[in-house]
This record gives sequence, structure tokens and C-alpha cells, in this order.
Amino acid sequence: MAGQKGTKQPFWLGGAAASMAVCFTHPLDLTKYRMQVLQTRAPMLSTLYNFALRDGIPSLWSGLSASILRQSTYSTARFGLYSILSRQVQQRSGTKLSTASTVACAGVAGGLAGMVGNPTEVILVRMCADAAKPSAERFRYSDAVTGLYRIGKEEGIRVFGRGLSANIVRSVLMSKASCPPRVCGEYAAAKRAILAKTKLKDDIRTHALASLFAGTVATTACAPADVLKSRIQSAAKGASVMQVVREGLSREGPMFLMKGWTPAWLRLTPHTVLTFVIMEKLQELVNLAASTPARATV
Repeated sequence: MAGQKGTKQPFWLGGAAASMAVCFTHPLDLTKYRMQVLQTRAPMLSTLYNFALRDGIPSLWSGLSASILRQSTYSTARFGLYSILSRQVQQRSGTKLSTASTVACAGVAGGLAGMVGNPTEVILVRMCADAAKPSAERFRYSDAVTGLYRIGKEEGIRVFGRGLSANIVRSVLMSKASCPPRVCGEYAAAKRAILAKTKLKDDIRTHALASLFAGTVATTACAPADVLKSRIQSAAKGASVMQVVREGLSREGPMFLMKGWTPAWLRLTPHTVLTFVIMEKLQELVNLAASTPARATV
């Protein structure tokens, strides 16, 4: 992870990097949520094209404020808590973190981050899926903050807990798969294998290949929980996990749990690469600022 050398990584660094990265990958995120909510078998590119044709290309960035808000809460908590937990475990043990300890820290950080970010996840799913619904069923939130206020006022704060269990499961799996670079998880395991068995160096090409593998594993493992979470959170009325499962199985068959896999995979891979590359660059700036002597004031 950025920050393993030099100045300690700030708590906010991961969230800032993820918030920047999502500005590029949001259209794929939006398509993923719409495919998960819509009970249709249309392919991802067709769905993306049809909405862009109907509403215009800028519409593919609708809900971006919710996406940034989610990354600012969820990713900040996930990376920041992992950094704190792993540092505490390492200080107590006095040795380098074992794989089991790192996975445990990542899982706990992911679960807690899922709880912290669940309210913003609810507003994100609703804003992204809105245009895919009939006009009468749309929420029409102007921005994420307004949406959070309206949900609390019109439906009560309990709505912010919708899909929480599925979101926590997804967050734990995602955190395990995308542990910080050079630590563990599918990303780091793939990266070590690439560096050991090929002539590639630790550069953007290796990061891209490792992210490709980690993204595939994470997307597949998280898909069922992601679909259930999205459908529960996008519903105007509350629905239990079992209700969503029964309805999905009866109408679409078991493969409904993998709906939106392609856009999720396409989004996660570049998002992972962008997030870690931006984290490295931000950490370089933090290190530079820390090493630059403060100017004396007159």
C-alpha cells in the first residue's frame, strides 16, 4: 500500500483516491446497478447504449454525487480502518503481519466500512437506478445530500439500514479480494506471482494484470450479495432478502444472482488500477510535503 515507506499514510488517502477514480468509472457503475434492478436479459453494452441514446451521454454520470459520497465514506473507512487495525496487530505481535492476520484485518475493516457506508449505498443505488424505472416510481433526487435528507424525512432513518447484511457480506469479500498492494489478497497474490514468474517489473502493466485477476475473483464472489443489496435498497417498500431471492428465482432463475456481472467486472478492474495508482501518487505528495521544511514566517 502507498505509505508503507516514508510518511505514514493519512486516514483519508484511500477514500480520496477512490473518489477520484470513480469519476471515470461511474457510467459502468450506473449500468451495473440498472441491470441488477431491471429484470431484463439485455446485455450490458446494449443497456449502456440505449440509455445514452435515450437520455444523452451526460446522463451516464447521473448520480455521480452519490458515487463520490459513497467512496468518501465507505472507501475512507475501509482503507483507513485497515491501516489502523493492521498497525495495531503488528505492534502487539512485534512481527510482520501474517496472511491470516491481514485477511482478518481486511475483513473487519470491510465489514465496518459496509456499515458506515450503507446509507450512501442506498442513495447511490436509488439515484443510479432511477432512470430505469417507470416515471411514477422514480425518486428524482437532485443530489446525494438532498436524497439523504428526503429519505430521512419521508421514510425514516430505518431505510438507511436496508440491505445492510448483504452489503456487509459484499464489503468483507471485496476487502479480502482487494487488500492493499504488497500485502495479501487476490490482488497482491497475483502481483507476486507475476513478478516471480515473468520479466515484468512493478509498474502499471503488472498492476493492470493483477487487478484483472483480483477484479474477476472479487466480482464473482460479490455478485450475489451485490444483486440482493441493490434490489433491496432500490425498492420503494421494504423487502427481505428471502423475498428478493424467491422472486428472482421464480421470474429469472438462479442466474439472476449474477446479473450485472459484466459491467461490475469492467468497472472494478479499471477502478482498482486507478485507485491504487492515485493512492501511490497522493502518498508521494504527502511524503514530499512532509520532507519540505516549513517556510519561516516574518
